[in-house]
Amino acid sequence: MAFKFEIIHRSSESRARLGKIHTPHGCVETPAFIPVGTQATVKSVTPEELCELGAEIILANTYHLYLRPGHDVIEKLGGLHRFMHWDRPILTDSGGYQIFSLSKLREISDEGVTFQSHIDGSRHLLTPEKAIEIQETLGSDIMMCLDECTPYPASRTESKRSLELTIGWAKRCKENFNSQGSALFGIVQGGMFEEPRAYAVESLTNIGFDGYALGGLSVGEPKELMLSVAAFTLPLLPESLPTYVMGVGQPEDLVELVSFGADMFDCVIPTRNARNGQLFVQNGVLNICNAHYKADQEPVEAGCPCYTCKHYSRAYLRHLFMAKELLAYRLNTIHNISFFMRLMREIREAISQGRFSLFKRDFYAQRSC
Repeated sequence: MAFKFEIIHRSSESRARLGKIHTPHGCVETPAFIPVGTQATVKSVTPEELCELGAEIILANTYHLYLRPGHDVIEKLGGLHRFMHWDRPILTDSGGYQIFSLSKLREISDEGVTFQSHIDGSRHLLTPEKAIEIQETLGSDIMMCLDECTPYPASRTESKRSLELTIGWAKRCKENFNSQGSALFGIVQGGMFEEPRAYAVESLTNIGFDGYALGGLSVGEPKELMLSVAAFTLPLLPESLPTYVMGVGQPEDLVELVSFGADMFDCVIPTRNARNGQLFVQNGVLNICNAHYKADQEPVEAGCPCYTCKHYSRAYLRHLFMAKELLAYRLNTIHNISFFMRLMREIREAISQGRFSLFKRDFYAQRSC
C-alpha cells in the first residue's frame, strides 16, 4: 500500500484531529506516539511486546545503523523489518539529530556532515544523497530529510544560516528520493524565531513533501518557548498532510501539541526514564528507588492493564532496580510504554467523541493531585 494520510475527525474545540496514516507495512492511527528504537531495537522489550502494548510504528536511526551493522548488511539480510522482526511501519531519522548531539565529533559544510565515528574513530561523510540512500536501503516507510538541528540558544542570524543549509539539503533529498510507496518528510527548522520558521514552511512546501516535521525543539529551551514556537508553526503547515513534532515527549507536551494540530511524536523519555527508575502514572512520575516503596505491595498504578502492573508490586520493582537487575529495566519499560500508548488511545477517543477539551481539563486535574 502506498503512503497516504486521511483525516477521520476534527475537533470543534481546538486544532486536534483524528487521522490514519497508510504505509506499505500497515496503518498508524493518529495522534500517535512513536517508541524509539535507535539501534533497531526498543531497549529491553521485544517486537511482540510492543505490539501487545499497542505500538503501531517505531523509529530507527539512520546514522547509528549505517555505522553498525551497516545498511548494506541489513539489506543483504532482507531489510530492516525482517532484520529486527518488526512487520509494522518504521520511521527512520536521517541522522540530523546526531549533527546536534555529536557536535564535538563532526564538521558541517554545504556538501554534508563529516562525522568521526563514536565507535572506532573512523571518519564518514553523510550527505543528503547518502542519507536517502541509507534509508531506502533499510526499507523505511517514512524517511526524513537530512537537516541541521539548530541548537539553543542561537541568534536570529545563526538560525537563518542554519536554516538555509537545511533547505538546500531538503531539495537534494527530494531530488534523490526514489522509493515507491514510502514517504519523505521535510523538517522545519529556524530556531526559536517566527520569521525563519515561517520562511522554512514556505520553502519546504514549495519543494513538496509527503509530511512535515518540526525539528529543533526540546533542545534545551524553556518549555513555554517550545510550545510557543510549535503553536505558531503548526497552523502554517498544509492541513491535508501529517505533522510530526520530533523529540518531544512529556505527557503534558503531547496533550498540548495535539491541541495545536500535531499528529506524530517520538521521544526516548518512556524508555530512558524507565532505566532510571522513573515510572509514569496518572498524577505524575513515581520514583521507584524511593525507600517509601520498600514494602509496598501495590502495583505501580492501580487499574493499569500492563503486564508489569498485573504481576508485580512496587516493592519487587524497587528491589530489582536497587539490585541493578536487568529485569528492572524490562518491567519498567513495559509499564512506561503502556502508559504512553494508553494516553494516546485516550486522546484519540476524546477527539472522536468530541470531548477533547474535557479530556484535557481532567488530564491536568489528575496531574495536579
